[in-house]
Amino acid sequence: MHDLAKHAPTAPDWGALRRDFPILDQTVHGKPLIYLDSGASSQKPRAVIDAISRYYEHDHSNVHRGIHELSNRATAAYEGARERTARFLNADKPSEIVFTRGTTESINLVAATWGERHVGAGDTILLTELEHHANLIPWQQLARRKGAQLLYVPVLGDSGVPDPAKVDELLTPAVKIFAFTHISNTMGTINPAAEWCARARALGVATLVDAAQSAGHCPVDVAAMGCDFLVFSSHKILGPTGIGVLYGREERFAEMPPYQTGGEMIVTVDWHDAKFKPAPHGFEAGTPDVAGAVGLHAAMDYLDAIGRQNIFEHDRDLAAYAYTRLSELGGVRLFGPGTDRAGLVSFLLDDVHAHDVVTLADQHGIALRGGHHCNQPLHRKLGVKSSARASFYFYNTHEEVDRLVEVVEKVRAFFNR
Repeated sequence: MHDLAKHAPTAPDWGALRRDFPILDQTVHGKPLIYLDSGASSQKPRAVIDAISRYYEHDHSNVHRGIHELSNRATAAYEGARERTARFLNADKPSEIVFTRGTTESINLVAATWGERHVGAGDTILLTELEHHANLIPWQQLARRKGAQLLYVPVLGDSGVPDPAKVDELLTPAVKIFAFTHISNTMGTINPAAEWCARARALGVATLVDAAQSAGHCPVDVAAMGCDFLVFSSHKILGPTGIGVLYGREERFAEMPPYQTGGEMIVTVDWHDAKFKPAPHGFEAGTPDVAGAVGLHAAMDYLDAIGRQNIFEHDRDLAAYAYTRLSELGGVRLFGPGTDRAGLVSFLLDDVHAHDVVTLADQHGIALRGGHHCNQPLHRKLGVKSSARASFYFYNTHEEVDRLVEVVEKVRAFFNR
């Protein structure tokens, strides 16, 4: 059982919130847009769009190195976003927050620094079979360079639930780092992050949690979770593309050499040597994405004004409804747990390629995702090349799910002629 709370406060006015998203008020191929692809990238509320525009209109400058007013404002905005992110995650201090380009770069940073220094020949890196390629390939490459072995906690078939007995068997002191997704981007599985992190910590094993699918959809508290590292992307939590977050315990960052070198991350430089800043600035070489940080700040404010527990319950309700409605159709294979799932549903029609489902759905104004969802090994294990995925956010409705089911029925009828 995952460790998220079961009950939320009174729900907000979801219809009013939906109107905050200008992009949703349009037609696609002559049909009202139904956007069911937030797992790939969420849409942006007016508050985020306005915050970025306001920054460029009034406050833009380079940060830290200037002493004029605009530079001071930009620096305050950038470091204010760091402080806001620490509060968003309940981190101990802002210095435990490093800004990156996204989840992928955050994981690569940890693998290329902490991993290079602490993983050696014969060591074990533990993942699950649910991992997005971003939390698989960096460790795969590290294991190859260092002569380490990769082990995977297997999932129990189409349920998408990691085998608890295999966690017991594989999570041993021989593991250097256990890196796992909090919420699966294909199966909708919610992993027991706090439980796994506590068990790893008791064995002296470092942990990295991929929160790309959870940070904007449910409460994420790194202190309660007890992880060493946690990563997510701004663009999946209503913020802009091009910026992401790496949370790391202060003591872990102290164990890591710089990831990239150049301007901004140095204390002093001479012709033959350089002294580097500690975290977070020691991992942020060059001019940062200040506007992205401003937009991320606005997105976090927006989400917390709604309440992430409220969002979690809303998304989970929609996914449960979609799973039930789709399961009532014949010839549909569903992936992931039947109950207690996160806000997405992946499915496949008998003898119909997922790309055909997505293409025909698009003609009806419905935006789905089709393919392997950067989970090729998982799909291969399931015996399929791809699946169609509907991923929900608080701006989606039951009526949109009903429309999805109608369109899936039409697609099935088209291919069964």
